[in-house]
Amino acid sequence: MIPSLQAVLAFLDTGLMGLSGWQVFAYTMVVTHITIASVTIYLHRHQAHRALELHAIPSHFFRFWLWLTTGQVTKEWASIHRKHHAKCDTEEDPHSPVTRGIKKVFWEGAELYRAESKNKETLEKYGHGTPNDWIERNLYTKYSAFGVAALLVVNVMLFGVIGITVWAVQMLWIPVTAAGIINGIGHYWGYRNYDCADAATNIIPFGLIIGGEELHNNHHTFATSAKLSSKWYEFDIGWFYIRVLETLGLAKVKKVAPEPKFQKGKMQADLETLQSVIANRYDVMAKYAKSVKAAWKDEMQHLNKAELEARFLKSSRKLLQREPAKLEAPQKQQLVELFEHSKVLETMHNMRVELGVIWERSHFTRDQLLAKLQDWCDRAEASGIKSLQEFSLRLRSYA
Repeated sequence: MIPSLQAVLAFLDTGLMGLSGWQVFAYTMVVTHITIASVTIYLHRHQAHRALELHAIPSHFFRFWLWLTTGQVTKEWASIHRKHHAKCDTEEDPHSPVTRGIKKVFWEGAELYRAESKNKETLEKYGHGTPNDWIERNLYTKYSAFGVAALLVVNVMLFGVIGITVWAVQMLWIPVTAAGIINGIGHYWGYRNYDCADAATNIIPFGLIIGGEELHNNHHTFATSAKLSSKWYEFDIGWFYIRVLETLGLAKVKKVAPEPKFQKGKMQADLETLQSVIANRYDVMAKYAKSVKAAWKDEMQHLNKAELEARFLKSSRKLLQREPAKLEAPQKQQLVELFEHSKVLETMHNMRVELGVIWERSHFTRDQLLAKLQDWCDRAEASGIKSLQEFSLRLRSYA
């Protein structure tokens, strides 16, 4: 075999780097994670929601990296995501599994994105404030496919034939994780800390693989927060990176979700309580949902379960956890049937409806809302329902 042919075969086998299979795998995991970090920090939290400001250095790096590894245009991504929030889980949502089906969004999420990116109305309405400098107009947007083509050449040069596989993984990483998992599963399956207006769920409490985007329910509840984790057991690695950038003077956090504060021993709800309850309404309702669960558990010891089917009880328990305004007529009727057997659960449900009036837009003045809150607490504590009484005492202490 002639030396030149041997050299060509060796190059095709290992490329310029001559790395082992495990080393190539490690490289692939690192670069795809950088892509995920670029999406969550730059495209999502910085560009789409303006939750933080970025210094020119990381901002330009993220923009270049995304052009190289995904070919995504900042204005298109930000526009589509903003429209998703504005029209979430409706027919106008570009990628909702509620209206389009989980299979469609999971397997064809990238196609849905590309279709919406051609909608000029979407870009004009939701694309404000995105980069429009010389390099954006003349390279990143104009030649969006050139970066990924250059990356294919680089990968083959570095790793040989296996570089094609590395490139394919890089190309599939965002369509699968962001378009498929977050936009699909993140509105279909998981747990919910907050009963936000749409179907968003937290997939898992550890936001490592998709940069913290796994905490999708938290994000949809506090969309402009730079931090996506909210419970002590949740971890948002994207927030960790942002804090590192902030320490280095390369980022500035503008908004995070409000954290409730309490004044121990406070027995009278005042205007500060009212303001805090309104500001922390999602936390209030999450805690109230726990009180409903406690009341349900107590009632199950007294109800005559022989009169009620197990399936009826199971579905009714779930309905009690939902926002009353979201219930449809058959679901409301089911709860009416349940309340015929339990006045305690009926009281818990009705008190939840009344509590929601406190932060809903209405013609009530601040003093009138405070009077309603004080009256609510008085009636809750006089109800004789232990979980409701304990919740009311906690509600008074919001400061």
